[in-house]
Amino acid sequence: MFSAVLLAAVLTAPPTLYTNAHLIPVTGAEIPVGDMLVADGMIVDLGTAGTLVDSTQGLVVVDCMDRVIMPGLICTHSHIGGWGGGDRSGPIQPETRIFDAINVSDPGFRRAVAGGLTALNIMPGSGHLSSGQTTYVKLRPARTVDDILILDDNGQPMGGLKMANGTNPQGGPGFPGTRGKSAALVRQAFLDAQHYAAQIEAAGDDPAKLPKRDLRLETLAQVLDGSRTVHHHTHRHDDIMTVLRLAEEFNFNVVLHHVSDGWKVADEIAAAGAPCSIIVVDSPGGKEEALDISFRTGKILADAGVTIAYHTDDFITDSRYFLRSPAMGIRAGLDRDTALRSVTLNAAAMLDIDHRTGSLEPGKDADFIVLDGDPFSIWTKVLATHVEGEQVFDRTDPDDLLVAQGGWGVGTPGRPYMCCQEHFYSGTESGGAH
Repeated sequence: MFSAVLLAAVLTAPPTLYTNAHLIPVTGAEIPVGDMLVADGMIVDLGTAGTLVDSTQGLVVVDCMDRVIMPGLICTHSHIGGWGGGDRSGPIQPETRIFDAINVSDPGFRRAVAGGLTALNIMPGSGHLSSGQTTYVKLRPARTVDDILILDDNGQPMGGLKMANGTNPQGGPGFPGTRGKSAALVRQAFLDAQHYAAQIEAAGDDPAKLPKRDLRLETLAQVLDGSRTVHHHTHRHDDIMTVLRLAEEFNFNVVLHHVSDGWKVADEIAAAGAPCSIIVVDSPGGKEEALDISFRTGKILADAGVTIAYHTDDFITDSRYFLRSPAMGIRAGLDRDTALRSVTLNAAAMLDIDHRTGSLEPGKDADFIVLDGDPFSIWTKVLATHVEGEQVFDRTDPDDLLVAQGGWGVGTPGRPYMCCQEHFYSGTESGGAH
């Protein structure tokens, strides 16, 4: 929950007019020289410079000549703050919550705002068929994890369910040894959840008839009733098709993540209506499943009618360099408008928060970044990041500049996340990703 101190700071901050900026709203045409009015953490209005009429007392005016303002970036797949979900006691652990493992003091959060990110889907690792529940966060200043949570209309933390297939969740006894067994275990888990949900429905208003509460089945039942989206790690084309079959059989909402072979089955993905969150890897290595990864995946999927986003899988891609991913998509033929949406509005939609963020529109949260050039230029730098109207990164601040330019962790005692070997976070938690 937004702490009382932070809430008071936002509500007492004077309204601010950002003037003479090149505005990229994402939902409409770019405004070469425009103004944007922000108040109480929200976008009030935007338009051509000089056209906004405002009589607000104490208005602060910020001249943004030669600057670009666009929505804050949204990463649909991040491991910042900790990836410890399920342990090695079993392959399917949807009852675990990454929310309970997030360290808000992790320097990755500072790197993220330095890269212009304002919202994340923080995921447990991919070493299980289901390693637990993901958490959607805003990158507000925080003392505890409650300060960054995105809450739904009922005041509950928002998030999806992390699932995976392919080689990552395969293992020794207790874990599946083949792709066929992996799918069978998932199918059985969802059948159990269907039975659990049917028991609850049959009980009606009689608490004596309710089944014993089961956090595992309760979470899977949320997937089945559409209140929790599956975020599914999958690389190879046959693994992608397995996910689509399961989603059709059990009628659940799914976002496909990584999709290294997605370009091979683009029409099938489009027909299923499954959005894709794409990873871009521009160096050798990784895993055999990603041998056919292509920079053209974004274009091919988008041309087929698939909604796409890019993600960092941080630490696979450092969040400070997130804009390189859609830029490489453009280099391979992706159109600019789709590239812009891929790290803003499309990403927000995959997290069910597009009514709140992801574009510069009146009534939305004032989540935006200030750049010194075109967002897809390798020379462009993020100068400032704002979350709900509050500036959370300022490149002119020496400490923030260090975060933007320094090496991995900028002094953290932790160590880099290696995707293809066992690793430990703070000496206690292990998992797998990418």
